[in-house]
Amino acid sequence: MRERSAGDSTDDSAGAGAGKASGSAAGARMRRVLRGLRRASGLLRWTSLRLRLVVVFGLVALTAAVSASGIAYWLNRNTVLERTQNAVLNDFRKALEDSTRSLPLRPRCAELQDAARQMAAGPQDYAVLLIGVDREGKDCAATTNKNLLTLDSVPQSLRSAVGEVRPVDESNRYAHHLYWQRKEVGDAPYLVAGAKVIGGGPTGYMMKSLATERQDLNSLAWSLGIATALALVGSALLAQAAATTVLRPVQRLGHAARQLGEGRLDTRLRVTGTDELADLSRTFNRTAERLEHRVEELSGREAASRRFVADMSHELRTPLTAITAVSEVLEEEADSLDPMIAPAVQLVVSETRRLNDLVENLMEVTRFDAGTARLVLDDVDVADQVTACVDARAWLDAVELDADRGIVARLDPRRLDVILANLIGNALKHGGSPVRVSVHTEEVPGDGAGGRTGGTAVTGAPAAPQTSGGPEAATEQEGPERSGQEPDADSGGGELVIRVRDHGPGIPEEVLPHVFDRFYKASASRPRSEGSGLGLSIALENAHIHGGEITAANLPEGGAVFTLRLPMDATPLTDGDRRDRGTARAADEGTEDGR
Repeated sequence: MRERSAGDSTDDSAGAGAGKASGSAAGARMRRVLRGLRRASGLLRWTSLRLRLVVVFGLVALTAAVSASGIAYWLNRNTVLERTQNAVLNDFRKALEDSTRSLPLRPRCAELQDAARQMAAGPQDYAVLLIGVDREGKDCAATTNKNLLTLDSVPQSLRSAVGEVRPVDESNRYAHHLYWQRKEVGDAPYLVAGAKVIGGGPTGYMMKSLATERQDLNSLAWSLGIATALALVGSALLAQAAATTVLRPVQRLGHAARQLGEGRLDTRLRVTGTDELADLSRTFNRTAERLEHRVEELSGREAASRRFVADMSHELRTPLTAITAVSEVLEEEADSLDPMIAPAVQLVVSETRRLNDLVENLMEVTRFDAGTARLVLDDVDVADQVTACVDARAWLDAVELDADRGIVARLDPRRLDVILANLIGNALKHGGSPVRVSVHTEEVPGDGAGGRTGGTAVTGAPAAPQTSGGPEAATEQEGPERSGQEPDADSGGGELVIRVRDHGPGIPEEVLPHVFDRFYKASASRPRSEGSGLGLSIALENAHIHGGEITAANLPEGGAVFTLRLPMDATPLTDGDRRDRGTARAADEGTEDGR
């Protein structure tokens, strides 16, 4: 007798349809799993690096643990089942041979029953069913467990395989073989086997419970599951530790980079180890050191340049004073001079005045750059201030004033005069008469958190002078940082707006962004124009020190308009000025020491 699994040969047709259904269901589940993984990968892109490391470690550990557990379970399951199955089948074959050897060819039912009990009494504890034909030609079935094993409980495929007669040849020495099959009765697994005695005799079946083996395999599965869970938890802890080890230097590097960006150039990282992160820290330290040295060098050069301009301007004032006095004498005597010499004298007088103005402007610029420019505030009637500025320079015939009396602002009158003189003078020089100066006030919406800030940007969008909040209002970009001031938190109930409009050709679009640059002149072919190129930049600096701004724009009907916006009360700025004075002086001294 040879062993064969009857299920291997008899259940293929039934499994085909079930395989198609289970395959389609498995495909649907796989697609859902893939969609979930894609969503999970999309979410991971938006999470932190620490969480991604933990998740990746967990997935790798889970995959490895599940794979190892699955392989271990499968190997142990096959080993346990095959060992039990081989032991039972070998015992059943031997018991069938021994018990039926002494039986007659046509045994009585009682003899079959005794043989069945004898076979079932073995160490394997299985139920036995013997089927034979008695002397009278009647079928006789002897079973040791009527509730468990009867002919009806034996699968038809197994009965057919056991009863099949196979041709005997060189490859097959026996006409009948031992066949086995696993089945479930209720919820319990059983091994069913059957064979026919060769040479005539009964057919025997046995049924062995595999509940013990299932219990052992379930215990193994639980053990492997617990081991997988522990491996997952352990991998998460290891991932957390690894992420902390890897990310701590990265976090330190980010913190140091932020400090470096805030101006703390002495920031350095503590370097430990020889790995890639240590190399990154060393690279950061070298970069920070070079940047610090470069900034110190540039600061030293800038301080030296400021001192040079200030010293040069200061030293020029003494000879300029003498030259100015001589030029004034020559100007008074111009009528009595030789007509051939008079043009030269006039040129000397005009150039001396121009040089004197340039020196004064340079000294004013150096004060702004050094942060030493200060406000001397007073209550100013703006209309009277504009009238006095125009009258002092004999511009009354060329300037139209639109200002209501009684607009009083607390500003620095000298600096306001400088702003007005530069704006009106620039309009008269480069624009066209008449020049119109309008003065009014505006409320500042939402000004509780901070006043307006000055801006060097200009806009070329058209805006009528009478329209408040025109395009020039959109150029608020920079605060008075260049003078060390902070904007006012409350501008005295609003802001002062002064517009200076001319009727000239306007400002070319390519020149408009540069009108407030120092020494900038619209035409490179006219480097010796009357102006020094510092007037508008000085006016803008004086607006900044008040916490205000100046913007420039062209009008659609022709001409340019400059808009000055100042707070009605600049008193809060003087408090910040006193606080920043010591800081600016200390910074300059520190720069000189480190040069």
